[in-house]
Amino acid sequence: MRTLLIILFATVSVFGQSVTTGKQLWEQKKYAEARKQLLAIKKDSKDYAAAQYYLGRVAFDEKKYDEAEDFFETAIDTNNKVADYHTWYGNTLGTIAADANLFKQASLGPKMKSAWEKAVQLDPETVDARESLIQYYLQAPAIAGGSVDKAIEMANEIKKIKPAEGHRQLGNIYYREKKYAEAEKEFIAMTKVDAALTPGLANFYVLQKQYDKAFAISDEALKQNPDDMAATYQIGKLSAISGLQLDRGEACLKKYLSYQPQKNEPSHAGANMRLAQIMEKRGKKTEAKSLYQLALKGDATLKEAKEGLARVSK
Repeated sequence: MRTLLIILFATVSVFGQSVTTGKQLWEQKKYAEARKQLLAIKKDSKDYAAAQYYLGRVAFDEKKYDEAEDFFETAIDTNNKVADYHTWYGNTLGTIAADANLFKQASLGPKMKSAWEKAVQLDPETVDARESLIQYYLQAPAIAGGSVDKAIEMANEIKKIKPAEGHRQLGNIYYREKKYAEAEKEFIAMTKVDAALTPGLANFYVLQKQYDKAFAISDEALKQNPDDMAATYQIGKLSAISGLQLDRGEACLKKYLSYQPQKNEPSHAGANMRLAQIMEKRGKKTEAKSLYQLALKGDATLKEAKEGLARVSK
C-alpha cells in the first residue's frame, strides 16, 4: 500500500511539474520544449485543461491559429470555469477572422463575442476580455452587436477596475471617433493616474502634429531625471518623425544605443531605424542605408525600416 501511494504521489508530482515547466518554457519562448512537456499531460490528469490552455498559447505565438483554436476548445470542454481559457479562445477566433472572408467572419463573430462575455462573467475583474469586447463593439456592424456606446460603457467599466487603462481605452475610442478634445482629456487623465503611460499622450500629440507639446512631455521627464532612457528615446523618435531638433534627436538616439534596453523598452533595432530616418532627413543616404540595414538585421519586421531602405536605395 505504501509503495502504491508513493507511485501515485510521484505521478501527480510529474504532472504538476510538467505544467509548471511547460508554462515556464513557453514564457521563455522555447516552444518546442514547452510543447513536449505539455503534451505529456494525459486526459485523466487534473492538469489536463491547463496543459491544453498553454499548448494553445504556444500555438498562438507560433501563429498556428487553427491549432490554437483546437487546444483552447479542449481546455474549455475540460474546464469551462476559467476566464483566461475563454478570453484566449475569443482572441484566437478574432485573429482567424481578421484574415477570413465575410462569410466566415459572420460565423466567427458571435462565437468570439460569447467567449469574451463568458470570461467577463467568470471574472468580473478581467481587463483583457473587456478590451477585446471594446474592439468587437467598434468593428462589428450594428446588426452583430457593434456599438460605439457599448464600447464607451465597457471602457468606463475598465476604469473602475484599472483607472489608467480605462482612460487609455476611452482616449482611443474618442480618437477613433475624431473627438480629439475628448481624447486628449482622457489621455491626460491617464498620465495623472500612471506616469509610465505618458508616451501614450506624447504619441497622441505626434498624431495631431502638435510636436511642441510632445517635446515638452519628454523635456519635463528629462528635467526630473536626465538619465530617463525612455524620454531620451522619445526625443529621438519625435525628432525623426517631425524633422525638428535633428541634432538633439541624433544625440539622444546615440545615447540610447549605448544603453541596454530592458523588457518592454524600445529595441536597438527601433533606435537604429529612427536614427536612419534622421540621417535620411539630413540627406545622408549612405549613412541612412547602413542604419536601415542594421535595424532590419535586428528586427526584420520593421515596416518603416523596409520602406526607408527602399527609398535610400534608389
